[in-house]
Amino acid sequence: MRFGSVSEVEAALREASYLPDRGLATAIYLALTMRRPLLLEGEPGVGKTEVGKTLARVLGAELVRLQCYEGIDSGQALYEWDYSRQLLHARTLGDDASTDALYGPEFLVERPLLHAIRAGSSAVLLVDELDRADDEFEAFLLEILSEFAVTVPEVGRVAATTPPAVVVTSNRTRELHDALKRRCLYHWIDHPHLDREVAIVRARAPHVSESLARDVAEAVARLRELDLAKLPGVAETIDWANALAFLGADGLTEPLAADTLGAVVKDHEDQQLVSARLAQVVGEDG
Repeated sequence: MRFGSVSEVEAALREASYLPDRGLATAIYLALTMRRPLLLEGEPGVGKTEVGKTLARVLGAELVRLQCYEGIDSGQALYEWDYSRQLLHARTLGDDASTDALYGPEFLVERPLLHAIRAGSSAVLLVDELDRADDEFEAFLLEILSEFAVTVPEVGRVAATTPPAVVVTSNRTRELHDALKRRCLYHWIDHPHLDREVAIVRARAPHVSESLARDVAEAVARLRELDLAKLPGVAETIDWANALAFLGADGLTEPLAADTLGAVVKDHEDQQLVSARLAQVVGEDG
């Protein structure tokens, strides 16, 4: 499935309970049409990862996720050999063991990048939190994204006939290099404005009333104005609204906020700061 217009992208994502703004829908449409990776940056919790997941669902494609972390290397992202199985097979063959026998496809362990290359257009490759990986891995990824091909010495060259859709996310814990940015289309995802955040809560948690969703979204907006170490994202807004709904709340009060603060503020020092300003956060300070 491909989209004929930006409006079709918007409609498909909304139907899948992801509410994009026009800029994000346009970036997704162009990335798919131009067959370019889409680099999404923004604060944690604004929905970057969810773009890749939702896109895979609406395209009817396989989601192939590469979660980046400090120390990840090309082998962990591309492929590895199953050495334990190779060793057992070599013992079985004895003197008849050969390189060809030990490096067949049954011993090749596909990691996300090789799997996405082989899957091609039937996959969405989500490279999550690339900023957590080091410069060397970023350079390696750039090479893969440029050609969507890799040479496995014992097997040969593996190339995608049609590249997969690619979504790369970053929380900007470090700056990504210009070379990778030039390869991608770029979009910054910000915290949603109040009305859209209410709509997101209602889409993701339809059992939450309109009034409760608005109370929670307004309170979260006030939390984001405080000097917190970890600002709450949309996921925390949804968590908080869900917690209050499960308690049977119709609206947000200071006592309820105190009881459920762990659903939205997930840092001890931040909780202490917010607890001292709960009346301000819930709008009961006059």
